[in-house]
Amino acid sequence: MEKKNISQAHWWKGARGEWYVVAQIALMALVLLGPRNFPGWLLWRSPWNLVSAIAGGMIILAGLALFIAAIMRLGSNLTPVPYPKEGGSLVETGPYRFVRHPIYCAVLLTAFGWAFLVHGWLTLGYAIIMLVFFDIKSRREEEWLKAKFPGYREYQKRVRKLIPFVY
Repeated sequence: MEKKNISQAHWWKGARGEWYVVAQIALMALVLLGPRNFPGWLLWRSPWNLVSAIAGGMIILAGLALFIAAIMRLGSNLTPVPYPKEGGSLVETGPYRFVRHPIYCAVLLTAFGWAFLVHGWLTLGYAIIMLVFFDIKSRREEEWLKAKFPGYREYQKRVRKLIPFVY
């Protein structure tokens, strides 16, 4: 019996990280559509609601700009799953000079910006859960990247993972 390689495995088995994508979509839906506050929780009050709405909008715009830049820089290397694309190359330029996972960073910026825009304490909690999720997902993805690209370990030493210059 012939053994299939990982790129030919059925998606529902999750060999290329498909279940991470399913969980990511669920978390994104929770951030956008989930309850924003528990009844009785302290609401954001003036002047903080205006300040947080403006800051949230600006953070969302920064996240969207980073998302577009990261996707454009990846080009044909873009794949919906964390497993590296067959025949792909390691991208270290553009936003990838500042953060190893700029798409995850962009989604996080957008999630936190949305929480500030909608004044949602629960939404802020969902964004924090998303940060933990992306940390876990990126660890698995980086194991695959190290196996595929010999220069990835050096890249890891130079560039932060999820938050430019911080983490």
